[in-house]
Amino acid sequence: MNTRWFSLRRRLLTWLLAGVTAGWLGAVGFAYVETREEVLEMLEKRGHDDKRLERHVHEELAEHLLKTMLTPLLFGLPILGAWIWFATRHGFRPLDQIAAEVACRTPDRLDPLAPEAAPGEIRPLIDAINDLFARLANSLEAERRFTSDAAHELRTPLAAIVTQAQVAARARDAAERDHALAQLVTGAQRARHLVEQLLTLARLDPAADLPMSELRLDRLAAEVCAEHGAAALEKNIALTLDAPQAVTLTGVDAMLRVLLRNLLDNAIRYTPAGGKVGVGVAARGGQIELRVADDGPGIPADQHAQALRRLHRLAGQDIEGCGLGLSIVARIAELHHARLEMGEGLEGRGLSVTVKFGA
Repeated sequence: MNTRWFSLRRRLLTWLLAGVTAGWLGAVGFAYVETREEVLEMLEKRGHDDKRLERHVHEELAEHLLKTMLTPLLFGLPILGAWIWFATRHGFRPLDQIAAEVACRTPDRLDPLAPEAAPGEIRPLIDAINDLFARLANSLEAERRFTSDAAHELRTPLAAIVTQAQVAARARDAAERDHALAQLVTGAQRARHLVEQLLTLARLDPAADLPMSELRLDRLAAEVCAEHGAAALEKNIALTLDAPQAVTLTGVDAMLRVLLRNLLDNAIRYTPAGGKVGVGVAARGGQIELRVADDGPGIPADQHAQALRRLHRLAGQDIEGCGLGLSIVARIAELHHARLEMGEGLEGRGLSVTVKFGA
């Protein structure tokens, strides 16, 4: 439905000026006719040379003129007030219609407002409301998909936990029971990791007015690499850090640690034993770059965008994961107004993820 826009100010002024002009012309016309008749009568009476009569006529004329001018005002003001009330009520009726349309909407009805007639002055307001409706619809749809996908992902490890618990309860010997308990612990750890990642995303999504401060990105990278040293050593992966100079960045310390932890966790998880993972921090051309690269299997270039989607796992992977690591990285980069780039990893193999701040 097409909306017909018009000027509310012009409409109100037209109605009010028309009413005031009509009332004023009526009052002037009434006063003119009455005054003209009185003047004519006075001129006729002045033909008599009587001073007392002339004074009486003057007083009577002044009294009559006063009455003539006040009478239209006394009767005209209430009429004018009623007219202004009618004009404003009629002029603001489209606003009442728009308000009623918004008030009768249900929470799941987020289609754009399209009134048949709307004042041009409130067009920015309606456009802003429609933009808000569109963003809310996208957010709700994303949350529905996310909730559905998260429930599906949680169902698998929880079912595995229940199954292994039942196997352990019916075990015939200690070896079978120990194996079932080990599988039970693995399933519980996977479920815990998935829940932690989901909670991280839940905290990131509504983030606003972030408490940013200056921090040393090179020191942060060194601390996070030290945290992952044991995991890299367990797989005999060479974990290196290239941060030759101090790099200062304005950001949220806790979020940037989560970002780098997820990148390192993915790199170590998917890189085969005996591989390499490198972390680099540098300032180039007014930009600050944080890069994590490995020589693992990598991700095909045509699947880079899909890898950033929530709960998306690439086909053919036999490494357990929840598909949330890169989506968390992308969200934190977005909150820091940074650009995320993916490319080839070390020695032309694997994957590299570069976060460019100040891009």
